[in-house]
Amino acid sequence: MFVDKVKIYVKAGNGGNGAVAFHREKYVAAGGPDGGDGGHGGSIVVKVDDNMSTLMDFRYKRKYQAPAGQDGEGGRRAGKRGENLIIKVPRGTVIRDAETGAVIQDMSDLDEYVLCKGGRGGWGNKHFATPTRQVPRFAKAGLPGEEHEVELELKLLADVGLVGFPNVGKSTLLSVTSNAHPKIANYHFTTLYPNLGVIYVDEGVSFVMADIPGIIEGAADGAGLGHDFLRHIDRCRLIVHIVDVSGSEDRDPVEDFEKINRELAEYSPELAARPMIVAANKLDLLAEDSENLARLRKHVEAQGLELYEISAATTQGTKQLVRTIANKLRELPPVTIYEADYVKPLAEAGDPEELNIQHYGDTWVISGPWLAQLINDINFADYESRMYFDRQLRKSGLFTRLEEMGIQDGDTVSIYDFEFDYER
Repeated sequence: MFVDKVKIYVKAGNGGNGAVAFHREKYVAAGGPDGGDGGHGGSIVVKVDDNMSTLMDFRYKRKYQAPAGQDGEGGRRAGKRGENLIIKVPRGTVIRDAETGAVIQDMSDLDEYVLCKGGRGGWGNKHFATPTRQVPRFAKAGLPGEEHEVELELKLLADVGLVGFPNVGKSTLLSVTSNAHPKIANYHFTTLYPNLGVIYVDEGVSFVMADIPGIIEGAADGAGLGHDFLRHIDRCRLIVHIVDVSGSEDRDPVEDFEKINRELAEYSPELAARPMIVAANKLDLLAEDSENLARLRKHVEAQGLELYEISAATTQGTKQLVRTIANKLRELPPVTIYEADYVKPLAEAGDPEELNIQHYGDTWVISGPWLAQLINDINFADYESRMYFDRQLRKSGLFTRLEEMGIQDGDTVSIYDFEFDYER
């Protein structure tokens, strides 16, 4: 089965918690703190597998979660880091945000992408020993891993897309010009999924051609199979429009040509404006007194397009068509790579009553779900990010709550792996 669009949920592993532990050591209060740090959680990594051609592997499994980091231990032993979870996809897969449809990453020009980062491990109590705090009986919790619901959409990486009504000879043309072996039969919708073939023209000259099945009138609105597979010609640099001029099915080639072009325009005006050449197929079945070829040529050339006469079944004219395609591709820009336009929304302040505040002498340890998400989004090396963090803390009313609990100027506020001295 050809699967080219799926929705999945992914979650990176949470960071392990830091440990509270002490060891025996002469002249060191309470033996001295030696709690180790928690391990970082595993990340979700998307990796291209050139041996995959569909998203079939995601048909039944829709939830992917990386392992969490292990908690720290005594003896300054850090917890083991969670292993990254590798998700393999075919080259050409576009990762989108499931809610907005914005592009997160196009897996066409790179091999790996970190989709969700694992949570950072929490600090053990060894980090909190100071001359005035020699027996820290607290440690930091690990941060949660990132999570996301995404849509995977496969858009084939083909230079040329073959379009046309069912049974016009697209699969036959692909089979006689490439190394592909699509199913060929004399009935509509023989081809149920896109086929790719590599066409070798000369030494060092080749291109990839895709046979897009099932485009009929109304395809852009969901009729036939075209609605499902039109996305696979989004990247094509050149469209080859195959038209049956034989009249063997009592069809009018000019009407067929216009109907397919309308479907392309309704699906994507940009796609309809893509360079196109027309191939009049099934010349071997064309009656001598038929005017179909002449009418189609006149109609096509009036639109500034080139028309080539071929018979895919007998290979008549196919070599010339292939060379023409190769020459045109030399002048066209490379296959489209989609730019990422997804902007991750920053976490905002929540209710300070939801936070867990622990008081150890002059240190205030704060944790909570919305605060963990907020600190994950902050780059503390960037001034604007730090100011945003400060504004969100003040907006939440956290500082008011701390003052009601008795915090003093100079006390340490510890939020996961970030600390600062409190000042009114």
